Amino acid sequence: MTQTMMKAVGLHCYLPIDDPESLLDLELPKPAPQGKDLLVKVLAVSVNPVDTKIRSPKPKQEEQPRVLGWDACGVVEAVGPDCELFQPGDEVYYAGAIQRQGSNSEYQLVDERIVGRKPRSLTVAEAAALPLTAITAWEAFFDRLGLTPEAGANEGRTVLIIGAAGGVGSIAVQLARWAGLTVIGTASRPESVAWVQQLGAHAAISHREELAPQLQALGYTHVDYIFCLNNTAGHWTSMVDVIAPQGRICSIVDASEPLNLSLLKNKSVMFVWEFMFTRAMYETSDMIEQHRLLNRVAELVDSGTLRTTMTERLTPIHADNMRLAHRKLESGRMIGKLVLESFE
Repeated sequence: MTQTMMKAVGLHCYLPIDDPESLLDLELPKPAPQGKDLLVKVLAVSVNPVDTKIRSPKPKQEEQPRVLGWDACGVVEAVGPDCELFQPGDEVYYAGAIQRQGSNSEYQLVDERIVGRKPRSLTVAEAAALPLTAITAWEAFFDRLGLTPEAGANEGRTVLIIGAAGGVGSIAVQLARWAGLTVIGTASRPESVAWVQQLGAHAAISHREELAPQLQALGYTHVDYIFCLNNTAGHWTSMVDVIAPQGRICSIVDASEPLNLSLLKNKSVMFVWEFMFTRAMYETSDMIEQHRLLNRVAELVDSGTLRTTMTERLTPIHADNMRLAHRKLESGRMIGKLVLESFE
């Protein structure tokens, strides 16, 4: 019996992105769903810093090709015997699980408990920009920082989003506004400042300058919450300085050096990490919450409350375009999200 093959972009070795071997066009066996897995025909994907971080040079070689990619939109082609949430033909979007093969392939297996229905009002490319960043921002605000996930429910409280123009920041600004927070975002260039304000931030300041004087100029001595998406260690003392007593800080960026948590003691400040792969990686008992929150995000998109964060689109999905996307991301100058669409 002949095995059905599919197109994919993957790697054998972890190399600099300018090396043509860093990402390769491959043909791999088409997988079959088991258990709670969906087999999704992938129509569009987007790139995230996790892609470039995992692909970055290291002395390791894969016996079997590694497929990256943790953002996808597509159509369910088949379902495993234990699936209850979706059926073939359903349009879906999701980020997937970091320990499994990624979305940069024509077909992908993904557990239905971390999959949401695609926003009906978006194209597949526009939808593919959202899952990983929306999950990250939603979990940060409503699971880690303890905010209430309802429209206007957090009025009177302030959040500082450090690195607000990137992928996570672009959806975080919108979610924070919907939830009623006063939103101050940081951005370092005129075009990124304009983007952050366009998304709904009440004010924008620069994370390349001291935060406290800029906040004071806006009339804020402290902020109630900080969501750090840029250089946790580099901003640590500034965050300690501007967080309110009994405030809360959440970061998604690995610390490049040890953090002095003792600096938080006098203010009784909570610090917490957000890693959106945790639920899928450990198959936590509340893993299905990612299915639910993606459906909530889809409802907010379809009602006009949230918008896609796609700012650039490449087609088709192949190694040359994927290397271009990684280079753009590694430049540190991306605004919003870059999406690749269509295997040809």
